Amino acid sequence: MHAIVVNNIVKTYGAKKEMIKALDDVSFNVQQGELFGIIGPDGAGKTSLFRILTTLLLPEQGSASVEGFDVVKDYKEIRKRAGYMPGKFSGYQDLTVEENLEFFATIFNTSIKANYDLVKDIYIQIEPFKDRRAGKLSGGMKQKLALCCALIHKPAVLFLDEPTTGVDAVSRKEFWVMLKDLKKQGITILVSTPYMDEASMCDRVALMQSGKIMSIDTPENIIRNFKKPIWSVRADEMYRLLNDLKQYPNTESCNSFGEFHHLVLKNDDPDQHKILNYLEEHEHKNISIKTTKPNIEDCFMQLMEHH
Repeated sequence: MHAIVVNNIVKTYGAKKEMIKALDDVSFNVQQGELFGIIGPDGAGKTSLFRILTTLLLPEQGSASVEGFDVVKDYKEIRKRAGYMPGKFSGYQDLTVEENLEFFATIFNTSIKANYDLVKDIYIQIEPFKDRRAGKLSGGMKQKLALCCALIHKPAVLFLDEPTTGVDAVSRKEFWVMLKDLKKQGITILVSTPYMDEASMCDRVALMQSGKIMSIDTPENIIRNFKKPIWSVRADEMYRLLNDLKQYPNTESCNSFGEFHHLVLKNDDPDQHKILNYLEEHEHKNISIKTTKPNIEDCFMQLMEHH
């Protein structure tokens, strides 16, 4: 049995003239014990999807189930079995760390003691601050408290909606280590993120844009399916370089990636001298051109252009 099943879900917002399709015929399955990522930018439809799966929002069309229970008919059963960590901190800012955890445990008729083993590795990191009000915690500490609150009733499925947005790089890294440990305990995890680099941490990912799923596969297979070579290009004037590369006759796409632009060509032309001559004709200085391996973001951009 799949832990999560989503069939042809549709969700729209707004009146007819200004109607926005937040979810447009979305379907996917998540296996028991899988760490599955929904990867996409803001506005892709991730939060609407999570709210439907956690029974906070009704779909207009389609169906979905969590642990075999229907999200509409069996919402009470799902709420017992699911842990949910929304994008914004869902705890109580004026309660202490310990009071927040006790409150969420009480809601589910359990106690911190009963499920302490499940949250122990995370909780010991914030335990020194157990008497501090949640509103006074750093972003990384709030994130750990929110995860503890979502886990305290020992859920079978954990929904994490953009859990690492707005926290520092170290906290992001620590968070994914925690998720890997939770997966070892048999918990199914569905996580959404706008950070493409986090895709590689998942067993499988769905790349999502404008309410549609563009691709579902392992991160390795998505990258393997990128067939064209990519050139990594740099010069002194990066903005002008980007515009000139986009005007190059053989360019299929060109996008910025940190200190470089990633150039994908229409035709497989290994002769970098042609590109170099073109850029020199346009008076670019200190030009660097080399081939590079594609990453998830390259694949995402390519899929966007073909959808």
